[in-house]
Amino acid sequence: MATTSETPVLDTLAAMTVDSVERCGLAPGMSMLTRIAALAASDAPPISCVAHIDPALQAGLTVGQVQDVLVAIAPIVGTARVMTAGGNIAKALGIAIAVADTETEAKGQGKGRVQRRRPRSGATSRARHR
Repeated sequence: MATTSETPVLDTLAAMTVDSVERCGLAPGMSMLTRIAALAASDAPPISCVAHIDPALQAGLTVGQVQDVLVAIAPIVGTARVMTAGGNIAKALGIAIAVADTETEAKGQGKGRVQRRRPRSGATSRARHR
């Protein structure tokens, strides 16, 4: 392989995503909803959804909007894929929260103090209240 990176696959995926975002004329929220619909349609695993959690929250998407997208695509992609996508998105959200908690704990240990466990970007409170 002609690369010196230790993560050539992730680097390639990141570059493709950046290129896609730069070339896309959609607003960030609409772009994220489109990507979520594509993830559901392609029966993507939870790890594929993880990469979209933080950008979706940053774009201001709500759980209700994601649910609306899944409802809208259900007649096209089918019940099984929509149900799988819902579960995968929920798992991805759990993974994102666990990573944020780990990062928070690591920062707290590095500074010699204990910090409370809070999800990044208010993800848990949004999920509970929608």
